[in-house]
Amino acid sequence: MKCFILIAVLGLTCALDLDSEWDSFKMIYKKSYKDVDEEAYRREIWENNLDFIQRHNFEADLGIHTFRVGVNEYADMSNAEFRKVLNGFKMSETLVAGGEIFVPKPGVKLPDSVDWRTKGYVTPIKNQGQCGSCWAFSATGSLEGQWFNKTGTLVSLSEQNLVDCSKKEGNEGCEGGLMDQAFTYVLKNKGIDTEASYPYKAKKIHLSPSLIRTRSASSSLLMSAPTTQALSTSPVATRMTCKEAIATVGPISVAIDASHNSFQLYKSGVYYEKKCSATQLDHGVLAVGYGSESSKDYYIVKNSWGTTWGMQGYIQMSRNRKNNCGIATQASYPKV
Repeated sequence: MKCFILIAVLGLTCALDLDSEWDSFKMIYKKSYKDVDEEAYRREIWENNLDFIQRHNFEADLGIHTFRVGVNEYADMSNAEFRKVLNGFKMSETLVAGGEIFVPKPGVKLPDSVDWRTKGYVTPIKNQGQCGSCWAFSATGSLEGQWFNKTGTLVSLSEQNLVDCSKKEGNEGCEGGLMDQAFTYVLKNKGIDTEASYPYKAKKIHLSPSLIRTRSASSSLLMSAPTTQALSTSPVATRMTCKEAIATVGPISVAIDASHNSFQLYKSGVYYEKKCSATQLDHGVLAVGYGSESSKDYYIVKNSWGTTWGMQGYIQMSRNRKNNCGIATQASYPKV
């Protein structure tokens, strides 16, 4: 009888702790749900994600994983829902339309680490919201870095401009797109709006063709014929080419497999996911540097999911581990 009472008390304590954690989660991330059924559904997903977090981090403490996961604003979303809403990179069978191939210069000694954030090339972390526009954020990140390299001025560029106006180039707004198609739009348009002049709305604004032409003609930041360079995808060239491009060019656009629960809930450490694909890519991000930590090589990658995700919006993705998650598979950058 005493054992039964003890188990009952422990069960009640755990339930009360979960209630408190759930209330804190909703308060911190400003969550509200349309009705009781919706909240119950979201809480069940959240509890399942908590179980995953606890198991993963226990294994990380044992040395099985090189990174940790944690609760963030996406912890009440199922992985299937998360992939559908936030991962908007549309995989292309061709590397990049009309792009040149980046050729590493022979004999160049590369630094052991690079971080373009410290050199002024990178704007603050942005948030794409519940819109599959990652490709636009990756593209503006590359353009912002190259514009800074050319002019010495860091300007935040308009993802909304790309979301609304680059359909002719093959992009589908919140339904996904490609970074090289965004670069093609900027090339044809001879520029792109600034974020200040054309702010982000996290949805596609359906403009009339005449209004699209008007916006194109009055872009706030004119660029002299930006063209796209792509990295070779040969297995031998991929590793060093990506490193050299980052070291010598600046931040570059990359596509990755971000489909796993471990990425959705990533918190810190060097991300290596053995289930990752090097070819089935679904998310566009920005590689802004590289380095090593405790003999683990990594790329510094800027995401577009706000500062509550990962390491204040960034992730360290494994480097020199057979192109894990395909980070060098469809890398490219614009020449401004």
